[in-house]
Amino acid sequence: MEKMAETLHEADEQALQHFLSSTSWSYRDVMDHVAQDASEIFAGKSGTCLLVDESAIAKKGQHSAGVARQWNGRLGKVDNCQVGVFTSLCRGNDTTLIDGELFLPEEWCKDNKRCAKAKIPKEKRHYRTKLEIALGQIDRARCNGVYFEWVGADSLYGRDYQFAITLDNWGETFVLDVPENYWIYENDPRPEVPQDPATGRKRKRYVSEEKPIKLRPWLIKQDSAEWGTCTIRKGAKGPIKCKVLHKQVWIWDGKSSTAYRWHLICRTNLEGKELKLSISNAPDTTSTEKLAYRQSQRHFVERAFQDAKSELGMAQYQARSWEAWHRHMSLVMMGLLFFLKEKTFVKEELPFITVADLVLYFAMAIPDRKSSEDGLMDVLARRNEKRRRAHARRYGDQPPSMGLLT
Repeated sequence: MEKMAETLHEADEQALQHFLSSTSWSYRDVMDHVAQDASEIFAGKSGTCLLVDESAIAKKGQHSAGVARQWNGRLGKVDNCQVGVFTSLCRGNDTTLIDGELFLPEEWCKDNKRCAKAKIPKEKRHYRTKLEIALGQIDRARCNGVYFEWVGADSLYGRDYQFAITLDNWGETFVLDVPENYWIYENDPRPEVPQDPATGRKRKRYVSEEKPIKLRPWLIKQDSAEWGTCTIRKGAKGPIKCKVLHKQVWIWDGKSSTAYRWHLICRTNLEGKELKLSISNAPDTTSTEKLAYRQSQRHFVERAFQDAKSELGMAQYQARSWEAWHRHMSLVMMGLLFFLKEKTFVKEELPFITVADLVLYFAMAIPDRKSSEDGLMDVLARRNEKRRRAHARRYGDQPPSMGLLT
């Protein structure tokens, strides 16, 4: 915020902090408005999807809401960080974040005093998994009238049978990544409750005579001739081609009365590496090419995070409270939407323009407070005054000594 105040005319660091942390405006209203405006850009366009993913932001202290030692995908390790669950509206290489919520680890939910200090609302202090948060965002998008044809998510969500079953029950089409140890059935498991014994407890648990198999050993059994080649999208260096194995398999959670016959999409690059596995409940007539394309679209939620963090300050904020974190994220989403609109506006003239290009343009177009001598001297005077006050708090009003400390 100090850097923002030094850059923009009439900006004030304390006012910015107050705006983020202490005022009463609703981040939920902003996010919902962003979602609806983004939907207008994509409405009716074939291939529009809603992508779910989480993103971590590294933190050093222990006081920021939801901070804990947890997986940070950007660093590739467990680290002290905050994690948010986000949804992104996407079509082709156009994408923008439309919703997000801070994940609250269980250790926080058990500590009301800590939650109160971070100003976490009481109704938010109960533990919710990332999958529950994601389902809430998908449901909210539909309630807000957001247009999308299908839902995509990585294996954190795809590995959970109930997540896929819930989406199927809602009537949502999905393409969900799954891990190599995911269980499938080659034939209908036909789950049923066995006949009750003559004596003893009645049986309630569903069982199947079919044996499940994990994806990795199942893949080894498949004939290499069944793998086809297709183009999934256009890349910067030309069409991106891949090898795809497309089968329909049975999925059963081992508990319920219903099994599901869904698509299994196995994709590698032409060298047979970088294996991606996904399941989909798309109609049986959906082509292999279309499913492979949808599977590859999840790449673009990472593009949204990259633009948000590298260009729009998503990971750069001075905020510890629950409300301030969500307000910051809502403003980042507003910024992403603005740049998506700008890209759409200049698409014919500059078809390959990026968010980084547009940020560069607006950095030049908006007058910089430090671009004039008077403005620069004002910035330097403010910095000096802050240091003088810090020195006075520590040493009193005595001038700073230029000699060695004794």
